[in-house]
Amino acid sequence: MISVTEKAKDQIISVRQQEGKTNNHNIRVAVKGGGCSGLMYDLLFDDSIKDQDQVFEDKGIRILVDKKSLLYLLGTTLDFTDGLNGKGFQFVNPNASRTCGCGESFSV
Repeated sequence: MISVTEKAKDQIISVRQQEGKTNNHNIRVAVKGGGCSGLMYDLLFDDSIKDQDQVFEDKGIRILVDKKSLLYLLGTTLDFTDGLNGKGFQFVNPNASRTCGCGESFSV
């Protein structure tokens, strides 16, 4: 399962409205090769659900994850921060053995 914090939920709703997306646009979370630690998170709006997708819902936010990415993301929490170290979505991933300083890439 993948969960979202209240701050992340609020920010997702806000960004979805700013971009003119509808409630049919879900959050797609994926893992791709790259970044300074080897793997990177990919986060976008998507209004289609593919056959290989796993679908999770938390706090009214539907999250789509392809089966390959799910192996890396099980138990992850999507958060949002607007603190002194920067503003943006953060992944709290219990599967990551190492993360980079920016928090956008990781390794297992």
